[in-house]
Amino acid sequence: MDAPPPGLAFEQPIIDLQSRLHRLTHAPAGSVSEDEIRALRLELAATTKRIYAALTPWQTVQIARHKDRPQTSDYIGMLFDEFVELHGDRHFGDDPAIVTGLAKLDQFKVMVVGHRKGRTYKERSACYFGCAHPEGYRKAMSKMRMAAKYGIPILCFIDTPGAYPGIGAEERGQAWVIAENMYEMSRLPTPIVCVVIGEGGSGGALGIGVGDRVGVLQFAYYSVISPEGCAGILWKSGEYAEQAAKALRFTSTDLKRLGVVDDVIEEPLGGAHRDHHQMAARLKVYFLKSLRELAGRPAESLVDTRYAKFRRMGVFLDA
Repeated sequence: MDAPPPGLAFEQPIIDLQSRLHRLTHAPAGSVSEDEIRALRLELAATTKRIYAALTPWQTVQIARHKDRPQTSDYIGMLFDEFVELHGDRHFGDDPAIVTGLAKLDQFKVMVVGHRKGRTYKERSACYFGCAHPEGYRKAMSKMRMAAKYGIPILCFIDTPGAYPGIGAEERGQAWVIAENMYEMSRLPTPIVCVVIGEGGSGGALGIGVGDRVGVLQFAYYSVISPEGCAGILWKSGEYAEQAAKALRFTSTDLKRLGVVDDVIEEPLGGAHRDHHQMAARLKVYFLKSLRELAGRPAESLVDTRYAKFRRMGVFLDA
């Protein structure tokens, strides 16, 4: 077992136990009993489960943004065979913050669309930390239309703090293209499965988020605005982000209860950042289950049901 990496503040009891376990497992042979190691492992699992069962909304945001959390590019490498990336929107350029491509998921040929944040500082700068420009959303729609033309299902990975808010992006039609994507996705005659894998921020998430099935990972969030943005508007200060996170009701539990998502996908003990491969395996099961349920349905039925689902959202009183 490697030495535990630095963690978030609320994870300190977990990190302390991991450090103790690391010392015991690397102690000289015969100086530590197997029973002692086994007991410490059980204590570590119980502590991790207790802490993660009681996360506050703000702590959930911190997990969703964790530097080691698997991203779209990681899942592409672990889930799919024969992935071929497709570039460009055929209007302005190729936005690296949106990745698109054809792939194979077991017996299904699929079109993959997702936000890309990048790992290194160079990659993150090129991708604007997952904040896509209009050309990214146009690229996504172009590839989704192609998938619909050939009857290929679409899988979307949502992970963005929001669409890029710069002047150039607005001049090139940022708000228009997001609205157009939402409209067009509601009418595409092919199965669409969307999953929020980390951050699901505002229109930037909705631009590739209209699907027949919409899932969210257990410790991801999906919101009309980031906590910092909400705090800036309501309290005129980002210092109130924790209070804003609580008020926004954007955790997976809230989203399921409010009918914003169809499914919550359980993460490995301690979050997806602790076990990429196990999280990928669970995500693969979800995608395959969804595709098998949707594959045999007539296109007209898919579109009608998808449209009705999104029209029902936000309706609580009908006087």
